[in-house]
Amino acid sequence: MSDEQSSNQIGGIAADALRQTIDRIERLEEEKKALSADIKDVYAQAKSQGFDPKIIRQIVRLRKVERTEREEAEQLLELYMAAIGMA
Repeated sequence: MSDEQSSNQIGGIAADALRQTIDRIERLEEEKKALSADIKDVYAQAKSQGFDPKIIRQIVRLRKVERTEREEAEQLLELYMAAIGMA
């Protein structure tokens, strides 16, 4: 094994591929951090316009769920609330 091969293969691990993978993960983490800050700013802007950020978050979460699944969850919620005297 040449010196170049031994520096790229350490303990059977392709060092260059590992370094590239770690670099990519770090870049994506930075992008995620920037996106999170942008989302936080949008919620703050919505609040300054008089909207309730908690309700907006709930709507965003609900829009990710299929209608039938959401309806089933709402029915269960109503049933459970009735069972404990909240309805």
